[in-house]
Amino acid sequence: MSGSESFTNRRGFLLGAMKVVPAAALLSGSQAVIAEAATTPEGYKPTYFNDEEWRFIIAAVDRLIPSNEDGPGALDLHVPEFIDRQMETDYGHGARWYLQGPYYPDSDFTLGYQMRYSPRELYRAAIPEVDDYCRKTHGKAFADLDGVAQGEMLAALQKGVAPLNSVKPNEFFLHLLANTKEGYFSDPMYGGNYKMGAWKMIGFPGARADFTDWMKTPGTPYPLGPVSILGEKA
Repeated sequence: MSGSESFTNRRGFLLGAMKVVPAAALLSGSQAVIAEAATTPEGYKPTYFNDEEWRFIIAAVDRLIPSNEDGPGALDLHVPEFIDRQMETDYGHGARWYLQGPYYPDSDFTLGYQMRYSPRELYRAAIPEVDDYCRKTHGKAFADLDGVAQGEMLAALQKGVAPLNSVKPNEFFLHLLANTKEGYFSDPMYGGNYKMGAWKMIGFPGARADFTDWMKTPGTPYPLGPVSILGEKA
């Protein structure tokens, strides 16, 4: 996604995004987190992110998946809540990640993840540096910029040209984008995909026990609404 596009063409990746959502990221929450997420209130208060980090998350996911005529945006589907809740799971703590050195941060991605940060630590290290850079160049934190400037900043992160000191900017962008997609398409009990809005948009049946007959008729819209893991129907 180039800077000239200013992140206006965001819907194209959504129909194919479900096949790249890591299952482990969707299934790593504790039962306590799952139960609470199922009834996320509109006035959700983050448990991990501080106020400035939370403002960044809200603004960034809104730029990545905005609401438009094609369907709901990331904020409509409570994606920030999903990301915050994931920070308190094994995934957020990097419990199953190898985080010991040596690190080769200037290598390409063929060597895999090359930083010492767990996902929650990555957000905590990167967000203040993004905000500092935005203040130096625009006089405002990321969340206070207009949409064009926010899109340019996200594009700079994606291309790896944003001058962050602690983290690889493109690595941070990839995590932010992946977590945003995961929250958009997750089962609602993990905090995102509020009222299964993403599933309804793409015609995904969710956790229905049997929809194999419809798998044999490609191109035919699925006639029934999705069902969540907890049995909720849209």
